Amino acid sequence: MVTLHIKNMVCDRCKLVVTQELTKLGLHPAKVTLGEVELREESLTKEQQDAVDGALTAVGFARIDDRKGRLIESIKNIIIERIHHVDMIDRKFNWSDILAEALHHDYNSLSSLFSSVEGTTIEQYIIRQKIERAKELLFYDELNLSEIAHKLGYSSVAHLSAQFKKITGLSPSELKKSRKAEDVRTPIDSLPLKT
Repeated sequence: MVTLHIKNMVCDRCKLVVTQELTKLGLHPAKVTLGEVELREESLTKEQQDAVDGALTAVGFARIDDRKGRLIESIKNIIIERIHHVDMIDRKFNWSDILAEALHHDYNSLSSLFSSVEGTTIEQYIIRQKIERAKELLFYDELNLSEIAHKLGYSSVAHLSAQFKKITGLSPSELKKSRKAEDVRTPIDSLPLKT
């Protein structure tokens, strides 16, 4: 099996698009997860690799060849998966433990690599993802602010509100009142890394 590591593959729609593009090229995706595709093929020729690169680039993705790039993309995908796609009752967990265990690396080395390449910390990346998820939850108006804070692992509404205002320039209630969340929401793969 050939494993492809793919940058910017952050949602279910992304997985669908990548699967369709690979299938159009006559390849056979066996398993598709955020940031990674396992193909049934034993190997890819240079021409197939070039065709994959062209097809992925045309739809906003890129194949990652280097080990450090794959590791950083894995960090992002774990964070995105946990915040945006897993509905967990218990949000009280330690990110450093989760990342270190999932990636089989010491957290300090993961953190150092991420900061040196991305220009921001893993913690700031997590905060940005949480705020984007909070905006989404506010937009759909299914949960109150206290429930959103709990769902995202904040110790209090005040803590969520302070981070929210720092990132967006609005308080959660101001955003909710404006009902213009669609003007403020940013696609997950377009979030700026720096605060």
